[in-house]
Amino acid sequence: MQAQDLAVNGINLHLHMAGPENGRPVWLLHGFPECWHSWREQIPALAGAGYRVFIPEMRGYGRSDAPQDVEAYDVLTICADIQACMSAFNQHDACIIGHDWGAMIAWHLAQLEPQRVNTLVAMSVPFAGRGKRPAIEVMRELFAERFNYILYFQQPGVAEQELDADIARSLRIFMQGASSSDLLLQDRPANSRLFDGIETPNELPQWCNENDFQAYVETFRKHGFHGALNWYRNFERNWQKTEHLQDVKITQPTLFLVGDKDPVATLEAHTISRMPNRVNNLEQHQLSDCGHWIQSEKAKEVNKLLLGFLAKHFPA
Repeated sequence: MQAQDLAVNGINLHLHMAGPENGRPVWLLHGFPECWHSWREQIPALAGAGYRVFIPEMRGYGRSDAPQDVEAYDVLTICADIQACMSAFNQHDACIIGHDWGAMIAWHLAQLEPQRVNTLVAMSVPFAGRGKRPAIEVMRELFAERFNYILYFQQPGVAEQELDADIARSLRIFMQGASSSDLLLQDRPANSRLFDGIETPNELPQWCNENDFQAYVETFRKHGFHGALNWYRNFERNWQKTEHLQDVKITQPTLFLVGDKDPVATLEAHTISRMPNRVNNLEQHQLSDCGHWIQSEKAKEVNKLLLGFLAKHFPA
């Protein structure tokens, strides 16, 4: 493993790298509330197969900068972080792999960079395209009287106060069970706090040992959750700024993976079923007995699918 800081797009981005320097570039983009270390099972597999692997600590996380302004976290700005990194390494042919919010960035990078992004892998979050109106408007209508964690995240400072008070506890609760969303989607009054009525789990999940867990904790120790939560505060801005991508389909060879116990598989079932109409060259797999943290929960299965897909469409 190597690491370096890159001055890109007005911020300092901390980047981890592995594999042969002349290997074809593969980018691993993490989601919330995760960190670069959430790809710990994929890094050696990809590097061992001959790829040059790039794992950024995304804007707002860990040793990368975390601007205070909400506006600094819209989807095109975050995409520009990765685009600038690719330019810094003179990359013209890359594979982008993303999970959760990282998948959202990967989908947009594929639209923005049809030449440089050769191959795409998205995990847990399907490609929905640009809706007829901002998703946050729909959420406010649907959850006017019930709790919704995304709406709870909207007011700067509120969720931070709860989550930052005990970072380790917050992360343990997020990791609990098949998925954090199992907890966050419980039917509760609209004025609830995020963890109301939720007990702190005594044990970590099987896929995360104590040393791994400390890497997650360390990620949020520097900035707290503010930068990471700001990603959620840009739904309307993202919608406004992506009008030019309205009709842009995904043309690259694409692999989509989702767990059968991931609430996304249920909540976004309609979107998943419609993806072949929007993604021209799509391979999909639903992993059994798997929740949201797919690359950790089912690492061997994910790696097998990943390496098989890359061997076919992006050989090392």
